[in-house]
Amino acid sequence: MNAYIKSITLLAVSAVLILSIAMKPKPKKVIFFGDSITQAGVNGNGYINQLKKQLDSSKFQLSGAGIGGNKVYDLYLRMEDDVLSKKPDLVFIYVGINDVWHKLGARTGTDYDKYIKFYQALINKIQAGGSKVVLCTPTVIGEKKDNTNEVDGDLNFYAKGIRELAAKNNLPLCDLRKAFVDYLATNNPEDKEKGILTTDRVHLNDVGNKLVADTMLPFIKTP
Repeated sequence: MNAYIKSITLLAVSAVLILSIAMKPKPKKVIFFGDSITQAGVNGNGYINQLKKQLDSSKFQLSGAGIGGNKVYDLYLRMEDDVLSKKPDLVFIYVGINDVWHKLGARTGTDYDKYIKFYQALINKIQAGGSKVVLCTPTVIGEKKDNTNEVDGDLNFYAKGIRELAAKNNLPLCDLRKAFVDYLATNNPEDKEKGILTTDRVHLNDVGNKLVADTMLPFIKTP
């Protein structure tokens, strides 16, 4: 009889353990989809690594899908392999710097109309795959204040387009452009073109990565 009771007890304990494992919620899977800024986000004090330090790894699984030099249509072409196949819960679309920057020199940037069309196509495909989307405005190409950098006009125009896409699609907007411009207005008294948030006018230093991480964090924590 004692052996029978022990057997029943073990079965009951095993059943409870199996049930608790089955009921344990899976971590929220977040993918950051972008260019070299996101590619560097998983290195050192990159913004993705900084976010990982602020979040419980049992509740959030963060990964970067950034490739240097990418523009919006590059993201569209590799979306299936690098994002959709991983079935994320949430995707940050963070692209636009190269679309504007590469208009200089080689003139291989992306015209505004094409940029918006491809961005909308990204939204459509990612949402169709069952993932939520956060739209991010592009940050800076030069850190001088008062719109005196060479391509500030284009950056502001493209950022305005992202804001309008967020409103049109009823999606959350992570306005990195505004966060950077506001920070530089206060923290760049000597009006330097780099060295405050970036190493080279574009790619982020530790402070720039922290600003991106802090700006993105509330969107990750939102259910």
